[in-house]
Amino acid sequence: MNNVKNAQVAIVTGASRGIGAAIARRLASDGFAVVVNYTASAQEAEALVAGLKSEGAAAIAVRADVSNADDVRRLFDAAEQQLGKVDVLVNNAGILKTAPLADISDALYAQSFDINVRGTFNTLREAATRMNSGGRIVNFSSTTLVLNMPGYAIYNATKAAVESFTHVFAKELRGRNITVNAVAPGPVATSLFLDGKTDEQVQNFAKMAPLQRLGQPDDIASVVAFLAGPDGAWINGQVLRANGGVA
Repeated sequence: MNNVKNAQVAIVTGASRGIGAAIARRLASDGFAVVVNYTASAQEAEALVAGLKSEGAAAIAVRADVSNADDVRRLFDAAEQQLGKVDVLVNNAGILKTAPLADISDALYAQSFDINVRGTFNTLREAATRMNSGGRIVNFSSTTLVLNMPGYAIYNATKAAVESFTHVFAKELRGRNITVNAVAPGPVATSLFLDGKTDEQVQNFAKMAPLQRLGQPDDIASVVAFLAGPDGAWINGQVLRANGGVA
């Protein structure tokens, strides 16, 4: 069983299911003590934590809305109090809703930027003063940003902001030996991607990559684990497009 006091601590936002849950499992298997952040899916988050603990990992579930700065401070507080000072931050929480730009409501615009942009901003700002030196930050962009598909204007705008944060924040942490990178997945077989799409649409997306399949959550978790682990130490300020060759 991991020694909680000696294990490095990783916060994974939006980790109750999908890619976030796969990342939490992978980091736990790599020896990290894991904070499973969630906003609404308490039952799924607690089940994930129970599973991680049954396999010998140290893990806690913490409810926090990343778009709320006070919640983010409490998220870091809980991590420090129960597991230790944070070494890895994975900004996985996000929202993806598509529509032509002219049809986007004020509410959807605000929600998209609150979660995808403000949420990343809040956690980065908190991490700046509370992460251990030598830590790793992994943000989440998307390959949709380079595909420029109709319906993705607002979502892409949020991810463009995240990529800008990544490039600049990596330089602002000079002297702390903290790397800041982003992962930009292509289509991944999760409910976030699959919901609302016909079988034909899903198959069309699967055929886009030369590898001729959708990505799986574990594909993305492996990339995050690389950036969070010792082999990723010289990668900094970069966007890694994990998409099977879609773009």
